[in-house]
Amino acid sequence: MENKSSVGIGKPSKRQAEILHFAREYRRENGYSPSLVEMAKHFGVSVPTIHQHVHSLQDKNLLTVEKGKKRSIQALHNHRLPVVEIPLMGLIAAGGPIEAIREPEPIEVPRSMLSSGFNHYALKVTGRSMIEEGISDGDIVIVREQPTVDDGEKAVAYMPDRNEVTLKKIYWEKSRIRLVPANKYMKPFYETNVEIQGKVVGVLRKES
Repeated sequence: MENKSSVGIGKPSKRQAEILHFAREYRRENGYSPSLVEMAKHFGVSVPTIHQHVHSLQDKNLLTVEKGKKRSIQALHNHRLPVVEIPLMGLIAAGGPIEAIREPEPIEVPRSMLSSGFNHYALKVTGRSMIEEGISDGDIVIVREQPTVDDGEKAVAYMPDRNEVTLKKIYWEKSRIRLVPANKYMKPFYETNVEIQGKVVGVLRKES
């Protein structure tokens, strides 16, 4: 039985993942679980539709409900899942503003790429400025939000004077910051005003 439960975790649909997230956040904010009526109102669907999703999530071992007890919906903790959803926020190129996605959609990433206690987001890479770091055009980088990085680490860097965001390796010098591409055909450049928006902690390769 133990072996069955350890491998019996199913994959939620997009709407089911949204329901799990809502149930988890509602409980965190209020100290108790949402009712089926509240969930139906939040998603603009009928109570039977929510009940069907909840039943499916129970079958997938992603959610529990105590029979006969109100407000007993409990989304299982994320550590039970091999993957986690984070928002794909937009496109990032060698230079220029991030092209924001109008409605960022969640993407699944391995839990092993993420650090507990930090916020993470994803960006799709355009261009070849980081190919020698194994980041190719069309790949998706996983970014951990943090305001600084160590020398040589890959970061999402915003340059207010240019109103541009770039993905580069960062080196701190006395009075300036050196931004280095990982492509021997491209030269590094220097800035005095740079805001680090996060460190690259993983890469999802584009499908061939």
